[in-house]
Amino acid sequence: MRLSTVEPVDVDNAQDKFQYRCGIDRAMFFQTMRRLIPRAWLALSFALAVGCLPEKDREFTRARQLMMHEQLTGPGRGIQDERVLAAMRTVPRHEFVPENVRFSSYDDRALPIGHGQTISQPYIVAFMTEQLKPQPTDKILEVGTGSGYQAAILSSLVQQVFTIEIIAPLAQRAAADLRRLNYTNVFVRAGDGYAGWPEHAPYDAIIVTCAPDQVPAPLVAQLREGGRMIIPVGPEGSEQQLYLLEKHGGQVKQRTVLPVRFVPMTRITPKP
Repeated sequence: MRLSTVEPVDVDNAQDKFQYRCGIDRAMFFQTMRRLIPRAWLALSFALAVGCLPEKDREFTRARQLMMHEQLTGPGRGIQDERVLAAMRTVPRHEFVPENVRFSSYDDRALPIGHGQTISQPYIVAFMTEQLKPQPTDKILEVGTGSGYQAAILSSLVQQVFTIEIIAPLAQRAAADLRRLNYTNVFVRAGDGYAGWPEHAPYDAIIVTCAPDQVPAPLVAQLREGGRMIIPVGPEGSEQQLYLLEKHGGQVKQRTVLPVRFVPMTRITPKP
């Protein structure tokens, strides 16, 4: 019986060492793998991609994958929207976190970003995003830009994101980070979020990441018919409630969806 052999090749100059070592056509092998075991193929693709990254980036990527399993899809959490999960899996949260706490970027908690503000824990970001049911054609208003991370998550899910931050240095830093990371459909403005951004209204959805004492009337007015708003409401230092509002027939229906704790919404004090 004649054994199959592999033609000798110059390994140093070969374009495909895989074929030399295994004696099979690489493209045919991986096409077969993709058909037979798609989940294994995804895992292999991820492993190969991670292996090509610098060590520091590999650590962040592994931490992000752990975040996905333990904080978002694990028991008691249950984020299910595949588009939201894909955004959470893709956006580099550590790029929006100050250097001194970057090692904790993917921890299950809020982190300080300066000026008395925080970046929300990953689960809250995913939960609030999922509640909005974002669509690819949506135009969304965010009140409370903070680090820019929430806007980056929304960027891949909708057509446009308009985001307002009352603390000018944070707005400038977020705008620079979003631009650096190529989130080109996000527009940042420094200003009083209570008043919204009427020039671009109405919005398909509004997300508020700071807590007023009551739902701001200007934001309700800027929400389109059939639109949804997610907003924490309540005083600082006590339990707040996350409300989901829906606008139908000019009327707003609201329901509580989660107890939360957010930084308070601040206003620009008019000059005398």
